[in-house]
Amino acid sequence: MKNGFLKRKNIEISFRRYLTDALGSMALGLFASLLIGTIFNSIGQKFEIALFTDVIAPFARTATGPAIAAAIAYGLQAPPLVLFSTAIVGLAANELGGPVGVYCATLIAVELGKVVSKETSLDIIVTPAVTIITGVLAAQFVGPYVSSIMTALGAIIVNATKMQPLVMGAVVSVVVGMTLTLPISSAAICMMLGLDGLAAGAATVGCCANMIGFAVISYRENGFGGLMAQGIGTSMLQMPNILRNPRIWIPSIAASAVLGPVSTMIFKMENIPIGAGMGTCGLVGQVGTIAAMGEGSEVYMAILLLHFILPALISLFVAGVLRKWGWIRSGDLKLDL
Repeated sequence: MKNGFLKRKNIEISFRRYLTDALGSMALGLFASLLIGTIFNSIGQKFEIALFTDVIAPFARTATGPAIAAAIAYGLQAPPLVLFSTAIVGLAANELGGPVGVYCATLIAVELGKVVSKETSLDIIVTPAVTIITGVLAAQFVGPYVSSIMTALGAIIVNATKMQPLVMGAVVSVVVGMTLTLPISSAAICMMLGLDGLAAGAATVGCCANMIGFAVISYRENGFGGLMAQGIGTSMLQMPNILRNPRIWIPSIAASAVLGPVSTMIFKMENIPIGAGMGTCGLVGQVGTIAAMGEGSEVYMAILLLHFILPALISLFVAGVLRKWGWIRSGDLKLDL
């Protein structure tokens, strides 16, 4: 009876629904608000376009909470009245608890909104009311505490990376890089943790190692289309192949482990939270790096080396060895594009 009700309401209590679907959609909300606002601001500053810096960028930042909430609601397959009502939840939650507050409050608001959706003759009043009240209460009483925990955890990672750049550079690079390839959002996680500075730089390098790594080692199977789909799209496309043969992940992980410390100790690469978990996806990681470190030939050269050239070379070398050993076989990296 209980499961029948949940199924009828499209409420699925699962890792896939709350992490894969919700976090993935949350990233889209971030891209459509804070991220695009950051890009407009960078372009506006460079070319002195007041419309970008004084109008679009500030409004984009203001819209971050509602955009994230609506995106999460969409990912959770919320009914229309629930989805539209989450804009208010997102606005309140972002003010009270930041992106992680929006995530928590929206999950609660959407699922409770689904429970009452179309259950009364006053649906047009009851559903938005329940969604907004429960979401704002969650934002007020849950969001700030969860946000504080995530912020503290992020600060620990950032400070640990400063104190132990060799070890933490490798750990952050590998973990975030693998997260990008897994069916969850590394961008949303880095944003919720508030990763910046050297830790964000290492995270970006790890993401680049996965995207560029898979793109180049699978070129013989997937050609130019596969190169672009993975190189500036997402390495998540390789997840079905990784499940069939986990060894194909070794080249990208090796590149992450090697280049993370190079990033933190030699090039001192940095990034902002929104760009930390993006890698080369839409070149957002590179835009974030420039926003954090400024422009200049040294910055551009470091980006070219650590985000593109070295991940490609290391991954190709390791993949070549693994092919000789028979750990990677022809067709193991083939995508259905």
